Amino acid sequence: MLYEYSRVGRASELKGKDRKIYRALEIMPGFFTWLTLLGVVLMAWVVPLWAAFFIIVFDIYWLVKTVYLSAHLRVNWKRMRGYLKMDWEKRLQNIKYDHVLQMVILPFYKEGLDVVLATMEKLVESQWPQGKMIIILAYEQRAGEEAEKVVKSVYEKYGNKFMHFLAVKHPDGLEGEMPGKGSNIAYAAEEARKKILDKNNIKYENVLVSAFDIDTRVYPQYFLCLTWHFLTCEKPYRSSFQPVPVYNNNIWDAPAFSRVVAVSGTFWQMIQQERPERLSTFSSHSMSFKTLYEVGYWQKNMVSEDSRIFWNSLLHFNGDYQVVPLSYPVSLDANLAPTFLGTIKNVYKQQRRWSWGVENVPYILFGFLRNKKISLSKKLRFAFVQIEGFWSLATNPLIIFFLGWLPLFLGGQNFNKTLLSYNLPRVTRNLMTLAMLGLIMSAIISMSLLPPMPARKKKYKYLFMVLQWILIPLTIPIFGAIPGVDSQTRLLLGKYMGFWATPKHKKVTSNE
Repeated sequence: MLYEYSRVGRASELKGKDRKIYRALEIMPGFFTWLTLLGVVLMAWVVPLWAAFFIIVFDIYWLVKTVYLSAHLRVNWKRMRGYLKMDWEKRLQNIKYDHVLQMVILPFYKEGLDVVLATMEKLVESQWPQGKMIIILAYEQRAGEEAEKVVKSVYEKYGNKFMHFLAVKHPDGLEGEMPGKGSNIAYAAEEARKKILDKNNIKYENVLVSAFDIDTRVYPQYFLCLTWHFLTCEKPYRSSFQPVPVYNNNIWDAPAFSRVVAVSGTFWQMIQQERPERLSTFSSHSMSFKTLYEVGYWQKNMVSEDSRIFWNSLLHFNGDYQVVPLSYPVSLDANLAPTFLGTIKNVYKQQRRWSWGVENVPYILFGFLRNKKISLSKKLRFAFVQIEGFWSLATNPLIIFFLGWLPLFLGGQNFNKTLLSYNLPRVTRNLMTLAMLGLIMSAIISMSLLPPMPARKKKYKYLFMVLQWILIPLTIPIFGAIPGVDSQTRLLLGKYMGFWATPKHKKVTSNE
């Protein structure tokens, strides 16, 4: 039976005591973040000596954490490079997999025909047999006639190339739904079940569902790699499967700050792949249709459906659920708008939407309070990972890059006469310089992930791809911490966000 509270989107959907508890849990992440930030400011003013010691200790902690995470990044980089070279079809030779079918759900809103066609072409070029692939093109009724034209063009070109091809129009204004990816793909999956799986007597347990973004382009062996992991993992029907999102479809056209933000996101996912106990589903992911049907598809009344499906499943199966890291990439678009300022705006909005994943924190904690079958140790571990993760996202960069200098400005003359006030900026600078040495590795890894440079680009563009990492002290707080504080503050105040679809823009030159 579907877990009683698995469809909660926000406190306003509950009543009585439950509503008060959920609302308190919504307030908690933002409260901790603002308590930390204001506490550091107050400490720098009232007890600057203590603040200076705290900042030095925090800088050391940041340095150690950077080294620790860099080690995970390097390990996953080597693993991913090895997996890209591996012959996955050969690895499957001694495993029966003829019964496995791939269902790919591609939701789109107002993206152009060129974006959809590029994604479809990569599916055709993949090494998985097209006769064992089901394509669901999920589009929004509210997108109007332009979406209808895109669907018609895509169907005319690719409709007969796969086992099944189904275009599903998601009606606008259905009760209990928020307009967005979650409601779209949940509706599409149910339509696919009725019109394809049930109609053709296809067993749900034989279908692997990949919920992609419309700009997700698979590497040739993605489905072979996915199938191997599905058939060899301990509990295939209690697992989701997570590839590494690499934002390089248009990386050569995106401005430097957008590239740094995009690659930083890839690096974080690579690090998480080496820490599967902390990994949840993100963006493009895969799972068995059997499991998806049992948990009731993706949640329709909230923004972060990609990560929420993991927490839905964890609660539904009483803690017996996991994410299996694939250490194999899929390629997506970096943020690019027609103008530079437009790109800045879109990068910020995208990062804020991703950091709105903080809406999962009250959902998880509320579910843990209600579900008595999950062990206390597992509850504490997941709760700590999520709370600490969102707290670190919003506070650490601001403390490191900005608030660390406050004792010098707020500490007064008595503090500024001390030896510690003289050494504080030097100690902080030296520790940060050591931490920034990790940027060398970041530059090396990022260069190895680049697709071939377009002929229209000049060779010196490679130099910019290396030098772009000097922007990290700006991109981390501006496009990491500040959107995090923004999201948590909105949740704290009950100013709930809706789903924002990242616009897809293709840079056109005179040579194209």
